[in-house]
Amino acid sequence: MDVIHIRRLEIFANHGVIPEENTLGQKFIISADLFMDLKKAGKTDDVSKTVHYGQAAVLIKQISEKSVFKLIEKLAEEIADALLKKFPVEKVKVTIEKPWAPVRLPLETVAVEIERQWHKAYLSIGSNMGDKEQYLKNAIEKLNSTDDCEVVKTSSFIETEPYGNVEQDKFLNGALEIRTLMSPDELLKRVNTIEAEEGRVRTIHWGPRTLDIDILLYDDEIVYTDNLIIPHPDMQNRSFVLKPLCEIAPYAMHPVLKKAAITMLTECN
Repeated sequence: MDVIHIRRLEIFANHGVIPEENTLGQKFIISADLFMDLKKAGKTDDVSKTVHYGQAAVLIKQISEKSVFKLIEKLAEEIADALLKKFPVEKVKVTIEKPWAPVRLPLETVAVEIERQWHKAYLSIGSNMGDKEQYLKNAIEKLNSTDDCEVVKTSSFIETEPYGNVEQDKFLNGALEIRTLMSPDELLKRVNTIEAEEGRVRTIHWGPRTLDIDILLYDDEIVYTDNLIIPHPDMQNRSFVLKPLCEIAPYAMHPVLKKAAITMLTECN
């Protein structure tokens, strides 16, 4: 991917864990790499097709000077977050050097470097209690209003038979493509919060629910923890998941099975 480099911007600010650093201030040197496709800008000579590096540098300066943080890690996060949300970039790398760090040892500088980026995730949503369609619409609205999340595509809603051996009403199911800055764990916490806000109670496995949100895919990552498994471990066996997913992303790839969603749907019994 193409890159715009902002190198060694010098800023005087007041970040540090020592009180004197917060009052007297010191020099910080900040660099940023902005990753995006620059081909359109190169072909058209149109500044609107790229990032105005002067505006990016001003934004970095404003964030660095307006607040006081104990850690330059926090400052790096704030800068990366602002750059990703302000400009049409896919990924940023931010480096913050602190050449006057009060460590009482002969060193040139201390620094932190972070990389942050937008991620693509696919979610399954379902409901089989009350006003099912409204619960699904509420989920979409709450995800889209989340600061680090944007709903990119929404499937139509389909009525499906319940999964498992529990007597219950039919489900209304759909699928979403989202763009997010959240990690998988952060995304899981957010969808669990939305479920709880919509009255989800976890009492019966595969039982009725006001709202169910599952993370199906997250980039091409494989996650296996006590709380979260990605790709969803049973998505290849669930036509009610695969049908709406194929409507918005038929060639979304399962990173373990190495199969597209449309292939999994064809093979699903």
